Amino acid sequence: MQKLKCLKILSILPLLFVIACAAAHPAGDKTQEAEAHYKIGVSYLNEGKAQQAFVEFQRAYELNPNDKEVLQAIGYIYLVHFDDTAKAIDFFEKAAKADPNYSEAYNNLGVAYEKLGQFDKAIWFYKKAVSNLLYSTPEKAYISMGNSYYRLGKYEDALYSYKEAVKRAPELSLPYMRMALCYNAMGRYGDASTALTHAIKVDPVYKGDKEKALENFTTLKFSATGYEEKDLRDYIEILKY
Repeated sequence: MQKLKCLKILSILPLLFVIACAAAHPAGDKTQEAEAHYKIGVSYLNEGKAQQAFVEFQRAYELNPNDKEVLQAIGYIYLVHFDDTAKAIDFFEKAAKADPNYSEAYNNLGVAYEKLGQFDKAIWFYKKAVSNLLYSTPEKAYISMGNSYYRLGKYEDALYSYKEAVKRAPELSLPYMRMALCYNAMGRYGDASTALTHAIKVDPVYKGDKEKALENFTTLKFSATGYEEKDLRDYIEILKY
């Protein structure tokens, strides 16, 4: 999965303000206290301190067990940092129950099931996420949906999903990279080369430098396994076209 995009990044000044405000609230105001713990947890997470963040999120959960963002945050840590997909799913489901229109929870349920290799179930949740017209970042779900279709060998459906992502966020390089894999699998090698070339062009790291991209793909391939290793091998092959 991806990073916890639903959480807001806090600078030092707002964090101090949050702590000060939390101290000013009456001790019995559990909602405000929970919010303070949540925001401190976000700050820890942004610093890469997952365990400390988890402790703060758990305190927030104890005080306000129906807060969708707290539930989502705990699920994220279980999924990404603790590698406990079952518990992650449990908390994402709780977040969706707390707010049936919470697309971020459905998206992350998709990510969790995709991690388990249950691609059809993952696609169902991605579709649920993008069905909400008020979802602010549907491109994430469309890219992930395309990935699941790609793993199932449904390349046309995958291409459609990636193109939907591009419509909403044309500056992103990832959907073009994934389209390159689809075209390559379909034997459309010219289209694969064109898509990957464009991805490298718009990528903020590569900035059109194919040699830099090739070097990075090659380095990453040595430590990659499974699907990721195959994808990197295919990218390297496409760059030879």
